[in-house]
Amino acid sequence: MQHVVALDEGTTSARALVFDEQARILGVDQIPVQSSYPHDGWVEQDAERIWQAQSAALRRAIERSGVDIASIAALGITNQRETAIVWDRKTGEPICPAIVWQCRRTADACRALLDAGHGPFVAERTGLVIDAYFSGPKIAWILDHVPDARRRAEAGELAFGTVDSWLIWKLTGGRTHSIDVTNASRTMLLNLETGAWDDDMLSLLGIPRPLLPTVAPSCGVVGLTDPSVLGREIPIAGVAGDQQAALFGQACFRPGMSKNTYGTGCFLLEHTGSQRPVSSHKMLATAASAPTGRAFALEGAIFIAGAAIQWLRDSLGLLESAAESAALAASVPDTAGVYMVPAFVGLGAPHWDSNARGIITGLTQAARREHLVRATLESIAYQARDLADAMEADSGAPLRELRADGGAAANDFLLQFQADILGCPVVRPANVETTAAGAAFLAGLAVDVWSGTDEIEGFWKADRRFEPQMDAARRDELHAGWKKAIHRARA
Repeated sequence: MQHVVALDEGTTSARALVFDEQARILGVDQIPVQSSYPHDGWVEQDAERIWQAQSAALRRAIERSGVDIASIAALGITNQRETAIVWDRKTGEPICPAIVWQCRRTADACRALLDAGHGPFVAERTGLVIDAYFSGPKIAWILDHVPDARRRAEAGELAFGTVDSWLIWKLTGGRTHSIDVTNASRTMLLNLETGAWDDDMLSLLGIPRPLLPTVAPSCGVVGLTDPSVLGREIPIAGVAGDQQAALFGQACFRPGMSKNTYGTGCFLLEHTGSQRPVSSHKMLATAASAPTGRAFALEGAIFIAGAAIQWLRDSLGLLESAAESAALAASVPDTAGVYMVPAFVGLGAPHWDSNARGIITGLTQAARREHLVRATLESIAYQARDLADAMEADSGAPLRELRADGGAAANDFLLQFQADILGCPVVRPANVETTAAGAAFLAGLAVDVWSGTDEIEGFWKADRRFEPQMDAARRDELHAGWKKAIHRARA
């Protein structure tokens, strides 16, 4: 029996899961990862603590699984994507805190690029919009604000990576500096057509080429773990950004298949096959993970989803646990006219408005805790509806089914309202660990633990299918109210 271990380094925790040949989970461990907020709109993490949490979770998951280290055929990695880390190549020490994907410190620099008319060029080369969300502007900020960083980068003394690159560097004892194509496609530096770093984009953002990692496929051995990590060398054979890993873990292998991950943020991806998509409605064209060749996806990114429920719990004290939100929301027939727009760090797709801020509208004395909780859950579904509408406009085809995963996908109220407001079925898989499973599948395919995507597709099973129950007139009425609330948040 062979086993595959997936490392799942997300925004709020570092996790490790051990899978067997039937894709069953034998052991899991999870360690929280803290973010800091030193200024308004800034979000940072300690890269060394990310590594310490992930390496500890790796060892503990294997211990809990009871499997022999000798039976581990490969490691897979999936990660929070646009977070930027720069470190010293000799010492391996980060030169500053990691700038997290949610951070908006580069919003003014991005606005300057847009005002200078670079938007169409960036979209044509990278498939992305110009936004503080992506890694490239974060790298430029580090080079401009950390003393001597730019000179050292140009001299080849520093290394940049997204979290996958950082973990690979640490796991291999500094022998491998690579990034998989899905994470690379989120930097605003990759030419999406060629799959290579784009010299014009590097020049536009002022990024020295010696700083960058080698771009590698999502499926294939990129390096071997140092024996000091687990006692023997193990291939690192599958790497993908968390949303592309979830698309793969949901067995969305064919064009038109879609998934939505309900996590800290919310990310809806539609597989578009080997053809690079072009969006006219501010969706992102991005690389998708694939066992061979190249694949693409359309993506819509929502910055705040489950994080809004955490805000109700941790900052307002309206919930004792996130799980309590479903029962509270279901205890009232509607929101009593309340809408909540959780634009805490601006709005992502399809608005791309860094200046928008969170807002609650429609408050009257009739509003209670239950109504605000319900409005917050509904806001997640409304944001996903906006993404689905934009994707349908791009593709010309209606969304026929949405596969749901992520922590908030356990919330039955949310998924039923999502089906209602979309007007199409939402399906929750039996195994909700789709992100980790995607990384494991990519790694296992590379070392022949699994024969191909047909075998992997056989592992996918539905847990529950949520059919729309709301009539079209009510659906449109509610969504119209949401659009008014969005307008007020942007104003």
